[in-house]
Amino acid sequence: MCGIAGFVSPSLDAGAMPEVMASMLSLIRHRGPDEAGYYLDDGVAMGTARLSIVDLPNGAQPMADPTERYWICFNGELYNHVELREELRGLGRRFRTRSDTEVVLQAWAQWGLACLPRFNGAFAVAIRDVRSGELFLARDRYGKRPLFYVDREGSDARGNRGGEFLFASEMKAFQAFPGFRFELDPRELASTFAAWTPLPDRTPFQHIRQLPMGSCLTVRGGRTVLHDYAELELDVPPFTGTEREAAAFVRETLRESVEMRLRSDVEVGVYLSGGLDSSIVTKLTTELSSHEVRTFSVEFDEAAFDESSSQQVVASHLGTRHSSIAVSSADIAANFPSAVYHAEVPAFRAAFVPMYLLSRHARDAGIKVILSGEGADEAFLGYSLFRETLLRASWNDLSDDERMTGLSSLHPELSHFGPANRARLKGLFEQFAVERLPGLFSHELRYQNGRFAARLLKQRDDPFADLLALTDTTPGYAALSPVRKAQWLEYKTLLPGYLLSTQGERMSLAHGVENRCPFLDPAVVRAAASINLRFDDGFEEKAILKKAFWGELPESSLTRRKQPYRAPGATVFKEQRPEYLDLLLSDTELQKIDCIDPVFARKLVTKIMATPQGEISTKEDQAFVYLLSTAVLNQQFVLGQGLPEHAFPEDGFTVRTIVDHRTSRRSTSADQAFPSAGGLR
Repeated sequence: MCGIAGFVSPSLDAGAMPEVMASMLSLIRHRGPDEAGYYLDDGVAMGTARLSIVDLPNGAQPMADPTERYWICFNGELYNHVELREELRGLGRRFRTRSDTEVVLQAWAQWGLACLPRFNGAFAVAIRDVRSGELFLARDRYGKRPLFYVDREGSDARGNRGGEFLFASEMKAFQAFPGFRFELDPRELASTFAAWTPLPDRTPFQHIRQLPMGSCLTVRGGRTVLHDYAELELDVPPFTGTEREAAAFVRETLRESVEMRLRSDVEVGVYLSGGLDSSIVTKLTTELSSHEVRTFSVEFDEAAFDESSSQQVVASHLGTRHSSIAVSSADIAANFPSAVYHAEVPAFRAAFVPMYLLSRHARDAGIKVILSGEGADEAFLGYSLFRETLLRASWNDLSDDERMTGLSSLHPELSHFGPANRARLKGLFEQFAVERLPGLFSHELRYQNGRFAARLLKQRDDPFADLLALTDTTPGYAALSPVRKAQWLEYKTLLPGYLLSTQGERMSLAHGVENRCPFLDPAVVRAAASINLRFDDGFEEKAILKKAFWGELPESSLTRRKQPYRAPGATVFKEQRPEYLDLLLSDTELQKIDCIDPVFARKLVTKIMATPQGEISTKEDQAFVYLLSTAVLNQQFVLGQGLPEHAFPEDGFTVRTIVDHRTSRRSTSADQAFPSAGGLR
């Protein structure tokens, strides 16, 4: 794993290019602390901060193909690099390294754009074609690795220069580019608050876009062209075998996925939550590894969030060397600004902070690569949202008894409810049994909380307008079943926009740890799509997964009800009163956030601070965390007040590879001292 960055700028002074390029890499060096390198050409620069995982001594970047026509900066891993290398060798390609980066480069030289659908990996890549003058960017099919860009065709009101194109794995790198200023975008914030995450190509900041999952971008002569190269494969032919054959098929597909993701020249660990998905990944890892497997997890002080007993049961059963980190409310409050700095987006809950601490714990233990169970819920219909959708979609065709049976299945706690609460829950489902937002039927219940949070903004545009436009213009979306639409929305929004990024990749790479997700293998996603609802009605969580691993995991792991990963929210900040809470408690500070309605924000904060723990509603808790994270982002990025010193590791690294192809200055050198981080610091 690595971080990449670069720019196309006809007007930037040639003498400033090396320093600008190095400063951009310096701001994302946590992603790749092992070494750095950059490439310069007339008006073009791109570089890599490398986390060395495959072919440690020979994988330095930027890297060229043998003709030196193509130069690559690569962020990520190509899991099927072994198979592609053999295929390319058969076509006459010769390799100088064992790195997957060289396989990507040679595949590009051999097949061009057609190489992308062949890649099974998690990546963002930049390739420079010296002959055509093109810069080419691409992102993996599930959006596991981020890639942001700024396309400035003309000067704006702030005097920013036109004709410039910037790109980076993290937006903070843009701070190092001369004249760039961050500014929150009210329209995008409204959409983010409502849908819990930015849309696939958006960010919370003006002028900054991100490359959508499964897409690529060509930059040439000041023009950019966006292509989609992969779409979700959810509407696949149903599996035709027996249930036993289906379970065996799922198990074997997952085993192959884990085996491919264990390809590494450094030790691979596993995040073990104690739930079914991470237990399966741990089981297969122990089966495929020749050494003792190390597992890592989070423990909470509050019993409502803690799963340590389940983790211990699985670790003991599978014989892993288990290590956990205890996270308290004080830890969450103390590390919230640093985690927001790395997430770069407003967050609706604080659960990403413990993941930030967990990745630091793994890195301190010497682990650079982690496997996790992310993606299983989306593939195998693990969320209650999917079961809610199935029930609501059939609601008007059911009898009262059948409706209550369905509700009891979704909410086992219903038996403890009084008549008034049962009637309220039933009324809620009746209310949402008919679609209101065209195409968003499955998520309408969830989006109610987001609609409340969007009231924090001065600008009150329809927060769902852009999401509705996206689904409306997606070919084939309208024909999907309600539960397939629910899957599509999860894959396109919450998974890449929050789970894989804010709570996943960004927290892992904050400490130089690569997160690999076996459930996000194209073969696994297709297998799940072909079997889901084939042998059951969807009301038993991940029925086929349980059958596939029955007898191999502790029975308690296979039979216990899903416990979503959660962490304390607004109460953390009420109890701990961190200094940065003044960003919300002071009217003067609140008014520094241009897009926030200070009157509504003040009312919300006052109510939260006065409401006892346990009586804060979910939508109020979520809106409060959104507001606080937005205030921290505004302080760090818009006002440029940065972070405490501890957010930046002091152990510097050097630029190992510098390739300078500029006509005015052509040279290749190495081992240049790396400059200190500028901009936000």
